[in-house]
Amino acid sequence: MRYRLLAAALFVIPAAHAQDKERDYCPARPGLGTPACTIDARHVSVETALADWTLDKQGGDRTDTVLIGDTLVRIGLSDTIEAQIGWTPIGYVRDRSGGLVSRATRVGDVTLGLKANLANPDGSGFAVAVQPFVTLPVGRTPVGADDWGVGVVVPLTYDLSKKVNVQFVPEIDAAVDQDGRGRHFAASGVVGLAYAATDKLTVELEGQAIRDDDPSGKTTQALGSLSLAYMARDNMQFDVGGVAGLNHDAPDVELYAGISRRF
Repeated sequence: MRYRLLAAALFVIPAAHAQDKERDYCPARPGLGTPACTIDARHVSVETALADWTLDKQGGDRTDTVLIGDTLVRIGLSDTIEAQIGWTPIGYVRDRSGGLVSRATRVGDVTLGLKANLANPDGSGFAVAVQPFVTLPVGRTPVGADDWGVGVVVPLTYDLSKKVNVQFVPEIDAAVDQDGRGRHFAASGVVGLAYAATDKLTVELEGQAIRDDDPSGKTTQALGSLSLAYMARDNMQFDVGGVAGLNHDAPDVELYAGISRRF
């Protein structure tokens, strides 16, 4: 009997450890798109842009936007579903038009979302998820939107090999009008290629097209992005990245650096 109990214990203990084993950490940043993976149950991921600067020149006008502490909190509700809370605690905008300069420091809006993974929640192989969200007008313009908006993102990713991953991330929004009164149709798509240069360092190239039918003027933006993500520890990642505007409607450049931590 003792030998049977011992054999049963040896079988059950490894199985229990296998069930409790954490998935590899899969932050939503950096980059233009978002991964299809979700945070595993009973874990929380805090992902923060330490600094984010965007330069937009249109004719003789120039706008500099700096966001500090732009944060996304992802909460694992189950093995395939996570809740999301996003907030920009402080943003600074400097506008120069002709000889006039205006400055504004504001709080940003709050975003509430839910991501449900439909295939491979760890992001391996072919993974797909659905991510609806709503933005709440907590902040004020020019950092906040002054009204609520909604949208849905559908991330799709596929491992071409152990080192190469491709992604396609379409998004449809009821975006807030520029004057903060009402909503309009907007849509975007991101195509990306990620390469695991080492066990810790990932390099990602992305392209994005954004169509925005704002009543004040319809625009189509084209963007290109390069980002680096370094997994310093199993539960901590550092990142840097840059985005370049590829046409007249797009901002000229964006540079950022951030950190992600799973608890």
